[in-house]
Amino acid sequence: MQSYRLAIVCKKYRPDGGAERFVLHTLEALEQQNLNLNIITREWSDRITSNRHIHLCNPIKIGRISREWGFAKTAKIVWNKEKFDLVQSHERIPGCDIYRAGDGVHRRWLLQRTRLLPGWRRKWLFLNRYHRYVMHTERTMYASPKLKSIICNSEMIKQEIIEDFSVQSDKITVIYNVIDHKKFLPTNTEQRQLLRDQYSIPQRAHCLVFVGSGFERKGLTAAISAVSATDSYLLVVGRDKAETRYRALARSLGCSHRVYFFGLQKEILPFYQAADALLLPTLYDPFPNVILEAMSCGLPVITSSTCGGAEFIVPGQNGFVTDALDILAIRKAIVDLPNQALGSAMGESARITILPYNNRLLSKKLVNLYDRLLK
Repeated sequence: MQSYRLAIVCKKYRPDGGAERFVLHTLEALEQQNLNLNIITREWSDRITSNRHIHLCNPIKIGRISREWGFAKTAKIVWNKEKFDLVQSHERIPGCDIYRAGDGVHRRWLLQRTRLLPGWRRKWLFLNRYHRYVMHTERTMYASPKLKSIICNSEMIKQEIIEDFSVQSDKITVIYNVIDHKKFLPTNTEQRQLLRDQYSIPQRAHCLVFVGSGFERKGLTAAISAVSATDSYLLVVGRDKAETRYRALARSLGCSHRVYFFGLQKEILPFYQAADALLLPTLYDPFPNVILEAMSCGLPVITSSTCGGAEFIVPGQNGFVTDALDILAIRKAIVDLPNQALGSAMGESARITILPYNNRLLSKKLVNLYDRLLK
């Protein structure tokens, strides 16, 4: 493999951020390659800066549009000055060589969000200045002659980009997220009992885990509503400024004693190991890492048809796929889960599904892409 300078553009590192975790996996996968690795960012954790060149650009920001536009402008100044061989952006910035569409297609997300809004608000959503800016930036970026390749984390997003922006399919490479399946492991009976005692979960209870911040998009309303009509417990791991509203929903549905809110957690593994399945009826999600994490821990997954992670689910074999707002279908899927994931065929199938998706595979796919572009 030839030596070259690669720049990865990512606004900032956040411990619970899916996009940032993919960047970390990318850097780890490429460490053994003959590469000069660079990160263009607003801020980054000291924990992960060794052996990588960090280029900080943190311009003044006043509002959401200023934040996006300002970072894009200064990031381009950096990569033009440094003359990197390849610039891989994880942000919507016209002029990059490679764009990873980790956030999907903004218009598609807005269309899904309108399903939650009254008629009079749907029109105003698309007239919002910030949303118009993001959609315009996407169109400009995909039309740029400088864009050599697009990385998608699911076939769902690939098809959306082809349909919405008339991009040729051979310009798009699907590279799924990866997982450290040696870290995310199924538990044993003794450890499961200890974890349940620690979190005050009844030992015999059927327990689901919901992991994600931004409860509206991740589908917590549907999750609580579906759980309320069963005997299952729900562990909510994540944060949202409207958490009080979701607690009130659980109370109104008579299931608050079975819905536990744990907030943002640095270590998610214990919650997977205490649970029997992942419940994530997300309204729109290109491919959330939590699906891989849960499956690696031997948990079946219930997710939505507007989630790229559904491409890993074989209904009835390692989980179920429903419409994000179909409460009855979600409830039925919960009922059809094994009472205990540990030792179940569905749990074992879930783990087997994700085993090929590791850093070796990610490194191979990325290096092949880079070499092809440079040649």
